[in-house]
Amino acid sequence: MSQISPRRIWIARGIAAAADLLQIVAFPYFFEGILSPVNAILDVVVAAALVLLVGWHIAFLPSFVVEQIPFADLAPTWSIAVLIVTRKAGGKQAIIEPPFA
Repeated sequence: MSQISPRRIWIARGIAAAADLLQIVAFPYFFEGILSPVNAILDVVVAAALVLLVGWHIAFLPSFVVEQIPFADLAPTWSIAVLIVTRKAGGKQAIIEPPFA
């Protein structure tokens, strides 16, 4: 298993932080409003982008589920998941390789 480049890690962290910030700032528009489908689409796009950048990790699954629950999506779950995935634990990362390494 090869390591993920620092550039990919920072891009993934930026995408996650931007998505969490957008969901917190635009929360009144996303909650039970006309933009609720946009919020769901945003989560699918973010999940796909993160998997392409850093590979599949089980931490993305609970983040995706929590993001679909009203009010719970105010927690920065994407940022936390990316930090879990990209941390260096004993020199190994428990991920599946990104398809475009």
